[in-house]
Amino acid sequence: MIEKINTDKIKSSLVSTAGQLMRTTKSPDEMLGELFADVQNNRIYNDGKTFADLIPRRRIKQIQQEYLLQKEDPDFDLRDFISRHFYALHSNKTSTYKTDMSMSPREHIIELWDELEHKNRRDRGSLIALPYPYIVPGGRFSEQFYWDSYFIMVGLAADGKWDMVENMVKNCAYMIRKFGFVPTANRTYFTSRSQPPFFSRMVRLLAGHKGQSVLVEYLPHLVLEHRFWMTGRSKLTKAEHKAFARVAEMPDGSLMNRYYDNKTTPRPESLQQDTETALNAKRRQSDRLYLHLRAGAESGWDFSSRWLIDPEDLRTIHTADIIPVDLNCLLYELETTIVKAYHISKNPVLARTFQAMADRRVRAINKYCWSEKQQFFVDYNFHKRKSTGRITLAAVFPLYSKLASSSQASAVADRLKRDFLKDGGLVTTLIETGQQWDSPNGWAPLQWVAVEGLRNYGYYQLADEIKEQWMAINDKLLSSKGKLVEKYNVVDINKAGGGGEYPLQDGFGWTNGVLAGFLNEDF
Repeated sequence: MIEKINTDKIKSSLVSTAGQLMRTTKSPDEMLGELFADVQNNRIYNDGKTFADLIPRRRIKQIQQEYLLQKEDPDFDLRDFISRHFYALHSNKTSTYKTDMSMSPREHIIELWDELEHKNRRDRGSLIALPYPYIVPGGRFSEQFYWDSYFIMVGLAADGKWDMVENMVKNCAYMIRKFGFVPTANRTYFTSRSQPPFFSRMVRLLAGHKGQSVLVEYLPHLVLEHRFWMTGRSKLTKAEHKAFARVAEMPDGSLMNRYYDNKTTPRPESLQQDTETALNAKRRQSDRLYLHLRAGAESGWDFSSRWLIDPEDLRTIHTADIIPVDLNCLLYELETTIVKAYHISKNPVLARTFQAMADRRVRAINKYCWSEKQQFFVDYNFHKRKSTGRITLAAVFPLYSKLASSSQASAVADRLKRDFLKDGGLVTTLIETGQQWDSPNGWAPLQWVAVEGLRNYGYYQLADEIKEQWMAINDKLLSSKGKLVEKYNVVDINKAGGGGEYPLQDGFGWTNGVLAGFLNEDF
């Protein structure tokens, strides 16, 4: 029997790092109140994340008192006030990094790992301490992001950096112990939401290197993460639309999951944008709108027509009404990983319990997320009890998780070849809306998932074509600009990727990881 995690420790707000007990602070919007809102709404910084990440030089109460006293002065300068009372943690080494243009893509990535490595053993402002070093995405993202980390690990593994892979797995396990789940990233303002649950994939990746005992080592954390996603099962009968938190009961009684957030306020890092969206959405309750925006952020696809009633209008976002096919595939993987771990630890009873959950989830995915009409996997609107009808690259996840039938895989492969494959790889959706998780953008993690998924069903030629075209667009930018970036315009390879709430970011963690993974296959 696997040793039970001490729930008292999990619930505690005290964390032990660097031999000290550090109390995790509240989110900066909760701590700073009026000051935070004023800075964000007055656009003191072009990017709302900048202020959310600043570190106070003095006690928060002192700063607040000074602000309330000084703000009424006619000569008061808010920007100057912030510069005197807050500072930035200058840890983004990539901001000064210069590429050696004589290096190969592989050499460039290997060098970048050192540039993207961060250490943070004590809490600083909104940044939460982690016990081990980690790789950050780069640019505006100076934290260990959840689903980014898996694709970063793919590249680290390809480059033989297994110590860092293990460090990052341990950091995720630490956050699961601390919060009961893996937050979006180690920031206080991310602790109400997670991201696509790739922890089981991380553990399996490490187990492939160190041995299957790794599955048993992290079994308590896997079970705890599963509990997080399934919290609320006992409350479904009394809940609106039979959904509570991240779990929903389907018409046939099966349970599936959705993206959610435990808060219904504007996202601190995007407070000004969220507030403006709510003000312009006069027919919607602001708290519900904020919930859907936050749920969209938890999905990792922030934002996409996938979540919108009107694909051209962010104000129609309804993420929490949707059962996403990719999320449920990843939770199937979580359940089957737990099954394997219980088998290894010789606990057949619990293995059968989780296997039954996994089997029921597969049946539900096929029933609610496969469209016979469209011959494609789609999301399901459980409020309206029908498919959303949105054709997106999330359809590759059932192939990635090996739960699609051969005929389903064939239909998905045909559609990818016909509609999604462009000069630079796979486009995320088939419509252009200005949102960054729509056409014409392509993203590294989805290229990897698609290639692996197609290979699972024998579509090697198509997988290689996607891989080669994706690698070519990366090589083109690296050769001309000396950098890799967060996302690419895969439709017109001469144009940069765009859209979204912030400028295109250089770095970039998961792009480096996926490219390294692909390059490693050619050796």
